[in-house]
Amino acid sequence: MQQKELTEKAIELLKELISIQSFSSEEDKTADAIENWFKSFNIPFERHLNNVWAVNLHFDESKPTLLLNSHHDTVKPNSAYTKDPFHPHIEDGKLYGLGSNDAGGALVSLIATFTHYYAEENLNHNILMVASMEEESSGPNSLRGLLPKLPHIDVAIVGEPTLLDLAIAEKGLVVFDAIVKGTPSHAAHPNDNNSIYNTIEVLEWFKNYSFPKVSEALGPVKLTVTQINGGSQHNVVPAEVELVIDVRVNDKYSNAEIAEILKKEAPCELQERSLKLNSSAIDKDHPLVKSGIALGRKTYGSPTLSDQAALTCQSLKLGPGDSTRSHSADEYIYVKEIEDGVDLYIKLLKGFLL
Repeated sequence: MQQKELTEKAIELLKELISIQSFSSEEDKTADAIENWFKSFNIPFERHLNNVWAVNLHFDESKPTLLLNSHHDTVKPNSAYTKDPFHPHIEDGKLYGLGSNDAGGALVSLIATFTHYYAEENLNHNILMVASMEEESSGPNSLRGLLPKLPHIDVAIVGEPTLLDLAIAEKGLVVFDAIVKGTPSHAAHPNDNNSIYNTIEVLEWFKNYSFPKVSEALGPVKLTVTQINGGSQHNVVPAEVELVIDVRVNDKYSNAEIAEILKKEAPCELQERSLKLNSSAIDKDHPLVKSGIALGRKTYGSPTLSDQAALTCQSLKLGPGDSTRSHSADEYIYVKEIEDGVDLYIKLLKGFLL
């Protein structure tokens, strides 16, 4: 099948996916649609829950494996939508609909690219295509939970909207719950250990704290206090104030290192919620990146999370669309972006696999 026809079919698949409600953990019908794509091309596939995957025709266990991955779940549409989020339609070259940009455009472009190379002989890597669930919720059945069922993965392309530039690193995330303590009392009585006043010093500490290691691709670790909660009555000084701290981790630290440092140095009690969302990266001189650079694409570091965080191999985030449109009202992707996405993926893999 010619690339133009394959791209047109990919756009039709995206329209079908948009028309189906597929919130995280509710993706069974979009998984069915992806199954039907593989059936239409006589490509064997496997499915676990709402994860669907396939390997190339000439899969050889002695070769390394390239993962192509994106997700087919979406967040729920926000209240600012003026268009039907489940009605795919094109206006002024924009394909509107929930999940069109994040990450339907990347997903169908990768599926089309996998189909293009499915029967190709003498590739230097196997190709594993995974359309995964629960990415938006980082759920237990997402790519992270699926990995034990998949072939060993040596390198990956994760499809997310990057304006088709090469995100060669992605920040990790650790969320901390903090407690600032004091002495509870009646507001009418003297109290030199007011937990709310104690919070002022703690907030200043977090505001001014910085980690010394700065990444070339991702910059410094970003630490932000995002929530504060304390007190229940106007006349009672609370025993403690609760804070939430959001830490975006560069590739110079593991999440475990961040937790160890902050729990040792912070002037309050801290407890991390999870350490699983580590930063990820790929060497700038990796052949996959070099293939992209040769096609005129620039490299950068991404501050946003994706299923890359589940992978321990080197991985590249790349896809059509713009991350700033993700989770926005009246989400859209340009049809031209999908056409360019399929074209770039095919050319990128040609430079890498052949």
